Amino acid sequence: MAPLGLRQFLKSQSIGPVHELDWGDSLAVRGATIHACPAFHFSGRGLSDRNRTLWSSYMVESDFGMSYFAADTAFGPHFAWIRERFGPPRVALLPIGAYEPRWFMSAVHMNPEDALEAHRILGAGASIAIHHGTFQLGDEAVDTPRRRLLACGPPESFLLLDNGQFARFE
Repeated sequence: MAPLGLRQFLKSQSIGPVHELDWGDSLAVRGATIHACPAFHFSGRGLSDRNRTLWSSYMVESDFGMSYFAADTAFGPHFAWIRERFGPPRVALLPIGAYEPRWFMSAVHMNPEDALEAHRILGAGASIAIHHGTFQLGDEAVDTPRRRLLACGPPESFLLLDNGQFARFE
């Protein structure tokens, strides 16, 4: 499963079969349905193919409930659209890193404050911070997203896990 326009690239890498999804499309797979949702980012696999394919976030519907994977995304009105369309997810995976410098990165990545607002708008039962703490991808230090999120006093329903740590949901 991939965003619209990536089939040829994935086939060229011997990855397949590929099911391309546009925003609003769904794919049923082994007891779950995956819904492609909007995200604010850009696409590109080379120097001359900027924005020729789609980028997406995903809502996964299963017996567990709704789980939202925001992927790489900036903050925007798509979170309200997702909540309206699917209702509040049981769990949301929201990125909090690679956000500096803001003049450039705000169009593609959320900062911790944006992620907290997305959590609130989505009405997620729980959110887990992702896209931080492994590699320094932005101008901020590798531990800055964690420290900044903690300084915001996140609600107990917004989890900040260490690499390798897991959470159980009843």
